[in-house]
Amino acid sequence: MYSIGEFSKLVGMPTDTLRYYEKLDLITPARSHTNKREYSDADIQWIAFIKRLKSTGMPMKQIQAYAQLRDIGDATIDERLDLLAKQRLRLKGQQQLIQQHLDFLDQKIDSYHQRKQQLNQN
Repeated sequence: MYSIGEFSKLVGMPTDTLRYYEKLDLITPARSHTNKREYSDADIQWIAFIKRLKSTGMPMKQIQAYAQLRDIGDATIDERLDLLAKQRLRLKGQQQLIQQHLDFLDQKIDSYHQRKQQLNQN
């Protein structure tokens, strides 16, 4: 078990953020007999998952919904799959848009290379 300070260092998050996540019901650390937060190795994995969901751009409300479903258990697998699939679709849409932007830039870069070659031939 890890204290909040130790856990903060392990997961690379400020203690204030961990307390905020607890307030949002994203994480529920165990409590010691003196009521201090105690984090486990499973909590490390869960925070890593939350951080990954955030990095995909998933809104906090949806991460909260996912966390609530996770707490309920296996009966919610379909709902969790749905949340993840919807986020994946959003990312695929962003990926397509980014590819269009890259294609545009590649075309412009190519046109400048061609123009430079023409100028060098003269």
